[in-house]
Formats: sequence, structure tokens, C-alpha cells
Amino acid sequence: MRTTAVTTDHPNTKLFYGWFVVAAAFVVTFTGFGSAYTFSSFVESLQRDFGASRGSVSLVFSFAGFLYFGLGVISGPLADRWGARNLAALGMGLVGLGLVLASRAQTIVQVYAAYSIGIGAGVGCAYVPTLGAVQRWFVKRRGFASGLAVSGIGVGTLVMPPLATWLIVNLGWRDAYLVLGIMAAIIGIGSSLLISDDPRRHGTGPDGDPLETSGTPIRQGVSIRDALRTPRFAGLYAACLISAFGVFVPFVHLVPFAVDHQVAPAAAVLLLGMIGIGSTAGRFFLGGIADRIGRDTFLIAMYAGMAVSLAIWAVAGGFWSLAIFALLFGVFYGGWVAILPAVVTDHFGGRNVGGIIGILYTSVAIGTLLGPSAAGFAFDVSHSYVIPIAISAAANVVAALIAVATKRTGSPIAEVAQS
Repeated sequence: MRTTAVTTDHPNTKLFYGWFVVAAAFVVTFTGFGSAYTFSSFVESLQRDFGASRGSVSLVFSFAGFLYFGLGVISGPLADRWGARNLAALGMGLVGLGLVLASRAQTIVQVYAAYSIGIGAGVGCAYVPTLGAVQRWFVKRRGFASGLAVSGIGVGTLVMPPLATWLIVNLGWRDAYLVLGIMAAIIGIGSSLLISDDPRRHGTGPDGDPLETSGTPIRQGVSIRDALRTPRFAGLYAACLISAFGVFVPFVHLVPFAVDHQVAPAAAVLLLGMIGIGSTAGRFFLGGIADRIGRDTFLIAMYAGMAVSLAIWAVAGGFWSLAIFALLFGVFYGGWVAILPAVVTDHFGGRNVGGIIGILYTSVAIGTLLGPSAAGFAFDVSHSYVIPIAISAAANVVAALIAVATKRTGSPIAEVAQS
């Protein structure tokens, strides 16, 4: 016979705090990645004022992307020990500082330092710890919750580039960076304070279920060392690495590509917003579908979808064909970003999820560093994006095939549960 449990928090009569963590993660990703993806709006101004080539300006974004994915290998384990809230607040402060310093830059090298290091290190401190915190609050609806959390990236991509363009037109690019920096610091740090790592501190288990005295530990899972030795991790890493070479090329080069094809600059920047619309839809709606069809199968579909959409970009030219590409690419990109943390937690558990996600994202960091900058330098040589776009599409086909092979390997967390 089960007795009635009495707790001071009354978890069944209060809104599950996990949704506040998801909301905080949404705002953190909106602020951090939204600030990062405004970069395409500044490319023309930076080229004009500093006399820089498209390839060299693209390096600014590439360095920042390398840092905000690569630093997860440090921030993830630190968050597992010291708490995601502290790391996220530090990161959002660095994002704001980086934008403010970029507004005062006198050379392209100073833009590299301020934007790449400020935003790169800032998002690197906040992103992986925030995602790791969300994973621990959910099991049954992990894909859906993860999708909601990272849909902030999609909304940020929709809202922030047009806002940056409006600020540039009315204030100039320097004051635009200044305003964005102040906004990022205030909004980002404030939202970070809502993040919590452990449902037990709020009187519930994952998904809002009542705590049981002999229940499964929240932080069950394999060690980082054991995770890295598994075929499952090797496959996930390889697929992410190869895919990332092409995934971030549109975020830097879609607007210049459109302008080169006689699309007006004001309309061209809307294409980034359309990626944001598609990405938001992908993150918001597809995460729940992944929970039903299987998150590994869903991941394969996202790689295939990104390959198809990038192939559409290769043959697009006018605004509407580019808009179709942007929307489709956004959907599959958003689904990919949404499901990766959930897949990692499914197979390796929550105990060291921050550290494992952080190491996995070093693959994305390498691809982000090399892909957009290589596409820019290829354009400087050939004055065409055909080859970079074709390589980007092919890379995601290879990633899908690797994901198919990886799905056949064993799940480490299942093996631990059985032992």
C-alpha cells in the first residue's frame, strides 16, 4: 500500500520548474546566437571601413563559431561541477562585452579580438551548460523540451539580423554594436539566474514526477572517459564534424550570395530571418515528433534534409527560390540542433552530460571554423559559390550515412543499466 507523501514544494500543485529552465535556456540561446548571427548584417560595413576581403571578414564569424562550440569541452565539465547558472551568466556578460568592444574597434584585427573572443567565449561558456541543465529535467519529453530550449536560436536568427540592419541604417554599425551589447548583457544575465541543474532541489523528479525514496538517480550515466571509447560516440562525432563543414556556410554567405544575384540588401537580410522561421518551426514542432519516431532515426532524417536543402541553394538565384531554400534549411538545421543533446543524454545518461556534449561539440567547432572561411576564400578566388555549396550538401549526405551506421551500435547507458 502506498502512503501519501507530503513535501514542502507540493510538486503536483505547482507549475513544473523544468519549464522555467527551458524558458531561461530559450532566452540565453536567443541572446547569444541571435547576437552571433547578426554578423552577416555587418559584413558590408566591415568590408567598406576596413578594406577587407570577403574571406578575411568571414574569419570573424568562423573564429567566434569555433570558440562557442569548442569551449563546451571546458564549460560543460565546469557546469557539471559548479552549476550551469554561473557559467551561463558569465557567458552572457562576455557576449555583451564583446559587442561593446567591437563597436570601438579601429582595425579588422580588433574586430577579430572583440567579436570572435567576446561572443565566441561568451556563447561557449553559456550554451553547453544551459543545454545540459535542460536535459536533466526531462526524460519522456526530452526531445520536445530540448527543442523548445534551442528554438531561441531560431527566433534570434529571425529577430536579431533585421534589428541589427535597422540599427546600422539609423545609428551606424558602431552604435549598433553598442546597443546590441548592452541588450545582450542585461537580458542574458537576467535569464541565466533562472537556470537550475537538479529537479530534486525543487521537490520533483524529471518530468515533474514525484520523488521516490528509492528512485533512479537524476545523474545516472557513464563516465566521460567510458563514453569517448564507445563506437556510439565516435559515430556521433564523425557525423557532426563532417556535417558542420557545410551547415554554417549559409549564416555568413547567404546574404552576400543573394546580393550578388541582384537581390536588394534589405530583402537579402530577410533570408536570414527565413532561416530563423524555419529553424524555430523545426525546433518547436519536430522535437515532439522525434520523441515518437525515435531520436536516432530523426537525427538521420535531419542530415538528409540539410543535404537536400543545400542542393536547392546550389541552383537557386532569385529571392523566392532562395526563400524556399532558407525555410527548408532552417527546419532541418533547427531539428538537428534540437535533437543532438537529447540523443547524447539518451545514450550516455545525465551524470556527465555537460562534459560529453561539450566534447561532441568540438566537432562542430572545427567545422564552423573551416567551413564558412573556406567558402569565403573560395569565392575570392573563383567569384562563385557553386563549389562550396556543393561540398556542403555532399558533406551532409556523408553525415547521414555515418548516422545510419552509428544507429546499429549499442547504447552505453542501456549496457550500464543491465550490468
